[in-house]
Amino acid sequence: MTEDAARFGDPRIPSETITSKSHLFHLGALAPTTYDGGTQQQAHEDNFPILKGQQASIQLITLQPGGIREPHWHPSAWEINLVTNGVATWVLIDGNGNHESFDAHVDDIVFAPQGSFHYFENRGTGNLEVLIIQNTSAPEDKDNIGVGESLSKLPPTVLSAVFGVPTETFNSFKKFDNAVTILRSHK
Repeated sequence: MTEDAARFGDPRIPSETITSKSHLFHLGALAPTTYDGGTQQQAHEDNFPILKGQQASIQLITLQPGGIREPHWHPSAWEINLVTNGVATWVLIDGNGNHESFDAHVDDIVFAPQGSFHYFENRGTGNLEVLIIQNTSAPEDKDNIGVGESLSKLPPTVLSAVFGVPTETFNSFKKFDNAVTILRSHK
């Protein structure tokens, strides 16, 4: 047994998984959180207790035509995204400053490293569905920093200096206290 433990790691079962809680979660049956632009359904430690301490969650994002997953980053989680319906137009900027823009189609997988700035949108005519697996058990609103919330906290004078436009440009910008998660393009 000692030899196996050295080769394969500690064989003990994590105490969090020794539970009478169900190992089954009906993600599709979960009432979606609805936004202007789409919906979100997520299994996390608060609604699927067996995930507590497991550093895992899964969510289904559905974007209507014109829907956008707000540009954001996760300070403590990476994510794997699987397109299950439609085409997702992606932008991803990683911690090394690498910038990538591409379309992800059904059965394509997109990896967003921890701390990377990223978003996707639905430019198609039908719904876009993306299944997202993250290495955090927290609900999305506990590990998500959106661009709207971030810019809302900066003074207009700072934004003016960054973007090279008059300070007044930012005075009428909408203020956000939290990440928006999903929104709609206003073309």
